[in-house]
Amino acid sequence: MNGWQKLKLSDFVGLGKDQFKPDQNADFNYIGLEHIEQESLRLNSIGHSSEIASNKFFFKVGDILFGKLRPYFRKVVKVKFEGVCSTDIWVARAKENFSQDFVFYFLANWEFIDTANVGEGGSRMPRADWNFLKDTEWTVPEYSEQKVIASVLSSLDDKIDLLHRQNKTLEAMAETLFRQWFVEAAEDWEKGSLGEVLELVYAKALKEDLRTGSGYPVVGSNGIVGHHAEYLVEGPGIVIGRKGTLGKVTYLFRSFFPIDTTYYIKSKCESPGMLYEYFLLKTLNFENSDSAVPGLNRGIALSEKIKMPPQNITTEFNNICANFFSKIMANTNQIRTLESLRDTLLPKLMSGEVRVAV
Repeated sequence: MNGWQKLKLSDFVGLGKDQFKPDQNADFNYIGLEHIEQESLRLNSIGHSSEIASNKFFFKVGDILFGKLRPYFRKVVKVKFEGVCSTDIWVARAKENFSQDFVFYFLANWEFIDTANVGEGGSRMPRADWNFLKDTEWTVPEYSEQKVIASVLSSLDDKIDLLHRQNKTLEAMAETLFRQWFVEAAEDWEKGSLGEVLELVYAKALKEDLRTGSGYPVVGSNGIVGHHAEYLVEGPGIVIGRKGTLGKVTYLFRSFFPIDTTYYIKSKCESPGMLYEYFLLKTLNFENSDSAVPGLNRGIALSEKIKMPPQNITTEFNNICANFFSKIMANTNQIRTLESLRDTLLPKLMSGEVRVAV
């Protein structure tokens, strides 16, 4: 193709390996594999350097973080801040005269992900092998076309980011209302326990090789960790972290498959959409009941003391917040559509099947 050239990966991508040693006095954002969403090219959360117990890598604003452990999870993100990351993550940077944005989408392309899987080392915990990948050959457009390709894909991701921000704002509005009505309320409500409001139900194990890129969301203690052809719980529903990310609460509109690091919720209230239960769980601080891996004890959690509001107030709250969550659901559906469009265009643009005017 005119203007495209065949290059080794190491000709246009390099790795940053500046090491950070554990320091409790340091103040850095920390990114582990658990903080990168599977397949979506986004972060789901950010940790702190005080959590670190072993050497890590520094990263800079604009660096690309590529999860090399189980690369088929497609944990790839371009960061907008500096910090430190797990050594199971590559800190990737475009070489001089190559576009960083283009390299980000190149590394997120399934053709590269699949190649990384072919060259992976280790059996139980496979890792992408840079010594293998750096010598693989790829056809790459000239710089001006790299910029245009990245611009097309970035425009979709910018819209996705905008919708995510709208959703955060809408949820924050609902959470503020919850705190005003149920946390700061002056009413002399009776005290009860969480177990009078809901049940925590053990979820089910699902092998990682059954978590695909399509179907119903598979939900772990830190959020969505893949998809599966079948669902275990009909949506909308709520999942709370049981092992690992203790007490994290995830709300899902679609039917889903919670895995065994979680509980899912069954409400004992007349609560359409379970929005009251969702925000109630988010206000509670559950204590770790295990020594090695953080764990949530069901009996202790259900004995947590809470205010017991009248049913008419929870019903009114749910009715008001249903409007917020209806918009969130519409935005979420649009996000899925845009992600699908981006991931359909991505391989076509990277292969030159679809060309863009420069």
